[in-house]
Amino acid sequence: MTPAPGASSTPDPAVVIAVLTYRRPQDLAEIVPMLVGQAHAANRPTSVLVVDNDPAGGAGDQVRAMHGARYVHEERPGISAARNRALREVGESDLLVFIDDDERPHTGWLDHLLAVYERSHPCAVVGPVVSSFAQRPSRWIMHGRVFDRRRLDTGTEVTISATNNLLLDMAQVRALGLTFDERFGITGGSDTLFSAQLHARGGRTVWCQEAVVTDVVPAERATREWVLRRAYRAGNVWSRVQLLNAGPGLGRVRARGALALHGLARITGGSMRWVGGLITGSLGARARAMRTMMRGAGMLTGMTGVAGLVYSEYRRPAPGRATRTAAS
Repeated sequence: MTPAPGASSTPDPAVVIAVLTYRRPQDLAEIVPMLVGQAHAANRPTSVLVVDNDPAGGAGDQVRAMHGARYVHEERPGISAARNRALREVGESDLLVFIDDDERPHTGWLDHLLAVYERSHPCAVVGPVVSSFAQRPSRWIMHGRVFDRRRLDTGTEVTISATNNLLLDMAQVRALGLTFDERFGITGGSDTLFSAQLHARGGRTVWCQEAVVTDVVPAERATREWVLRRAYRAGNVWSRVQLLNAGPGLGRVRARGALALHGLARITGGSMRWVGGLITGSLGARARAMRTMMRGAGMLTGMTGVAGLVYSEYRRPAPGRATRTAAS
C-alpha cells in the first residue's frame, strides 16, 4: 500500500519511546528497564525518553542512574504539557511511541506496533490495555467488569485513542498541525481531542491487537468511588471535545443539544438498568448502570461549558504531598 502523504519514507525509521511520569519512582524502576530492553531488541534506532512532570524534578537522579534512558524535565503542570514536550523532544526521529508509567509492555510489544505501521504507514497505531490489580478488587469491580477495555481485530481503523499505548508517525502529525491542547492539561482528555482531530483532518489510526500492555491498577483506583469519578470525567471530557470540534455559532448550539439528549438518555437508560439489576439481583448490571449514569451526568455538565463544572482529574496536590495521580 502506498504510504500516506507525509509518512516517513525511511527504510528503518528511528523510534522514540516516551514515558511520562509524576512522582512514581517504583513504577519507573520497573518500566524503564523493560522499555530499554524492547529498544535494544528493535531492528532500528530506538531510544527511551522519560518526561518528568514533577515541578521538583524528583525523577532526575533516578533516571540518570539508569542505563539507556534519556531524562527531560517539563516544569509546566499538566499532562498536555508533558505530552507536548515529548512531541518536541523527538527531534529527527520518525516515530514516537507513548506508554504510561504504570503500564508494562508484553514481549514483542514494540515490534508488533512497528509491523502494523509498516504495512500501510497510518498516522497512528494503537494497541490494547489489560488490567492487573495490586490487590484483589471488590465484587462490585469484578462483576461490573469496569476495567475491561476494547479488543479489536488487527487492522481495524479507529477514530478515538488514548496515549497509553500509541505509536505516532511524526511527519504526519506535523503535517496535520497536531499538538495536545493544554486547556485539557489538568482535566485530562487531551489525547481524546488529539485523536479526534487526527481523524477529522484525514489521519488514520489502526488497531494492533498483538501490541499488549498491562495496566497495573493500584488499590486506591480499584474502588467504586474512583471508577464512578472516572466515568463522570469521561463524559465531561467527551462533551468538551465535541463542543470544540463543532466550532462557534450554530454548530456549537446543535452540539450542545445533541449532548444534552445523549446525556439524559444515558442517565435514564442507566437508571432503568439499575432497577433491572436490583430486581434480578445482578451486581454486575447495577455496577455498569451506575457507570452509565455517571457518564451521562458528566456529559451534561461538560456541555454547559461552565468552568466550575469541569472535573480536574490531574489537579495537583498541595505542596509537599505526593500522589498517584500522574502525568501519564
